Amino acid sequence: MKLFRKMHFSFIALLIVNCIAAQGKPTSSKEVATRKINGATITLNYGSPSVNGREIWGKLVPFNKVWRAGANDATTFETDKELTIEGTKLPAGKYSFFVIPNEKECVLIFNKEAKQWGAYKYKEKEDQLRITVKQEVAASAAEKLVYTIRANTVVLSWGNWNIPFSVK
Repeated sequence: MKLFRKMHFSFIALLIVNCIAAQGKPTSSKEVATRKINGATITLNYGSPSVNGREIWGKLVPFNKVWRAGANDATTFETDKELTIEGTKLPAGKYSFFVIPNEKECVLIFNKEAKQWGAYKYKEKEDQLRITVKQEVAASAAEKLVYTIRANTVVLSWGNWNIPFSVK
């Protein structure tokens, strides 16, 4: 009877350990980019997926569809002061940030519903700002998705594309 009890306990312990191990961490790391531009603090929170040999633009990220601009939760863009994005005002606040890419240009979306998982419940009527920019072919491919905040530009880099937009 003791042997049966020990085997039963061992089986349950093994099952629990396997279940915990199966949960694992997401493969895309959580990242934060922050910097001041003209006195405004800008913070981007995003999931940073890897290319992993995949074709990104037009395949993994389909053309002409709303994309969360990162992995897992929708990317968020936060500013503590009003900004001018590509010549259009964006009030201070926290926004989910989406991209609609295509072969020639990208639509960038700042949506008032900041807390979203992916783009599954995206609602266009909640858009605060939409702008269109041209992507650039990167000099060298970025394996991990990264946002870079420069003196007056924010750049999304992933795979063979850079998607820059001006911020003042």
